Amino acid sequence: MRTTYLEVSKTPFIPTEQVERVKRCNEIFNIQAEGLRKRLEVTNAKPVIGVSGGLDSTLAILVAVHAMNMLGRPLSDIVGITMPCFGTTDRTKNNAVMLMEKLGVTSVEISIKEACLQHMKDIGQAPDCYDVTFENIQARERTQVLMDYASKVGGLVVGTGDMSELALGWCTYNADHMSMYGVNGGVPKTLVRWMVV
Repeated sequence: MRTTYLEVSKTPFIPTEQVERVKRCNEIFNIQAEGLRKRLEVTNAKPVIGVSGGLDSTLAILVAVHAMNMLGRPLSDIVGITMPCFGTTDRTKNNAVMLMEKLGVTSVEISIKEACLQHMKDIGQAPDCYDVTFENIQARERTQVLMDYASKVGGLVVGTGDMSELALGWCTYNADHMSMYGVNGGVPKTLVRWMVV
């Protein structure tokens, strides 16, 4: 007896035809921006976003720019924060800074290295022990910075985490997926790249 296998697409959320793919990306982008626009209209808050230089934070800040344009508010009200630490590369940091400059948003850099080292000292974590604790300390410190900075400036933390990260568990509790409004929460990782391009 011969076994037949069903062909399953690796990217089921991405239309193969370019015209349909562009249409889908634009539709999702506009839904994201409209949702954020409504939240910002009601709260009159400033969007505060952790910008890493990666695709997820790039999409989130582009959505925030579109939402602010719909509201007629200045893009300088968007606060993008880079938070360099142990693994930050010049490439990703420079990408983040250049993106914010080109978009005309307010760019803030807050190094979290000393805060993470202090926390490691407090809990007895060796700084050269590259385990899950090492990674989680950085993720949670970034979220603390974003939340506190947002409170300081009358802001709202716009989350960058996508649907695939949450579904697969690639996130840190009380960190990566903790925000006041997560614009990428319904977007699968495979589609994020196409939306940014």
